Amino acid sequence: MVLTNICIIPARGGSKRIPRKNIKLFHGKPMIAYSIETAIQSKLFDRVIVSTDDLEIAEVSRHYGAEVPFMRPSELSDDQTATIPVIAHGIQWMIREGITTDCVACIYATAPFILKNDLINAEKSFREGGWEYVFSATSFGFPIFRGFKKDTDGNIEMFFPEHFGTRSQDLPEAFHDAGQFYFGKPSAWLEGKRIFDNWSSIVELPRWRVQDIDTQDDWERAEVLYKMISCMN
Repeated sequence: MVLTNICIIPARGGSKRIPRKNIKLFHGKPMIAYSIETAIQSKLFDRVIVSTDDLEIAEVSRHYGAEVPFMRPSELSDDQTATIPVIAHGIQWMIREGITTDCVACIYATAPFILKNDLINAEKSFREGGWEYVFSATSFGFPIFRGFKKDTDGNIEMFFPEHFGTRSQDLPEAFHDAGQFYFGKPSAWLEGKRIFDNWSSIVELPRWRVQDIDTQDDWERAEVLYKMISCMN
């Protein structure tokens, strides 16, 4: 039985806070092009597939080398749809097509800082460690155990008041999702297994190469950061 390594890039058309962000030009190229090109350059994947409900995104994706062999249904294309059901939908399409795989990677369409070596390291860890998932993550810049919240009256309250007097160096390092890529077993995606759990591992990225792109402020910060990183290389 021949196993196929698959990459799926979710890219719906209805982004609201940054309209058309998946194909909006970012330093001269549509945003999604960075994810597609890096996936192809890694040489890890037999097929790089974009899952979209949008004909223009499909056309742009094909131009940069991805496949769009199916269109995503509307019930999986609103702003409430999570990532796991979208990837599961792609795997269900593979099953119907007779495609067998033991590794399905999800790469986000808004990941212009993604590097092929990170993907290669993640795939290696995934296969050698027998994990359900391996994904990109980075550390928090400040100890989360010293964090606090503010109510509507302006009062503050620590999340972990027992650590008010604990030295930062004595607190455990905490990490968060870097929002770039996720390698997973097909069964994990299909079962809807939670990614952030003890059956998963991470590829740690430096904080300066991680940026969510959900708002216009995020986009502008990412543009500045990309320019700075380009000058370093």
